[in-house]
Amino acid sequence: MLNFFFYPFAALSIANPVLNPVDIPVVYPSGYVTIARSNVLSAKSISLENRYNNKMVNDVFKDNILLTLSYLSGEVKSKSEISWEKVASPKIIEFSLKPGESFAFHDQILSAYNKNVVKTTNAHFNYQDGFKSDGYLTGDGVCHLASLIHWAAKDAGLTSNAPTNHDFARINDVPKEYGVSIYNLPGSFETSGRQNLYIENTLQDTVKFVFTYDGVNLSLQIER
Repeated sequence: MLNFFFYPFAALSIANPVLNPVDIPVVYPSGYVTIARSNVLSAKSISLENRYNNKMVNDVFKDNILLTLSYLSGEVKSKSEISWEKVASPKIIEFSLKPGESFAFHDQILSAYNKNVVKTTNAHFNYQDGFKSDGYLTGDGVCHLASLIHWAAKDAGLTSNAPTNHDFARINDVPKEYGVSIYNLPGSFETSGRQNLYIENTLQDTVKFVFTYDGVNLSLQIER
């Protein structure tokens, strides 16, 4: 069974943390917060304030990234359930993959990667799901989240495949080689499947993906 957890931000706030060498301190409005971790394989972070150099467009990117995380956590299951105040609030979200299990960013999955997929973001990045448009694309910005995940997964030693690179546009804070292009359009399975992200836990232990949003920065730790 897939292990999945959602933690409200306030529950993990502490005033004077004692830092373990593998803990990563994150500054929140209420002070430092640390999560006790025994074996961190990878830790990456991006700012959601520099997704694009135009504030209006940046805010669309940010909202779409956070909405994807809300779908992933199960906090949101449909457009009618969206509360943008809750979507934008600081939080910690996590899910686990057992050995041999796989994650796909969305549900149009190429047959080569369809073995043992137990988790997706549960989102389709369209208007019907409540995603926003910057005037060019609805759902713009979700490629940045996929790129963060791909970067962290590679660094953690997992098997991570992104068939289509995002080399047509820069993704701030993420090295170019880890850019992932994401696309999900019903009736366009092959194109959508090639613009997806596929991660398999090829390690011998269960791994946990822990997303932390502090109101500005989005961090991902992958732990054994």
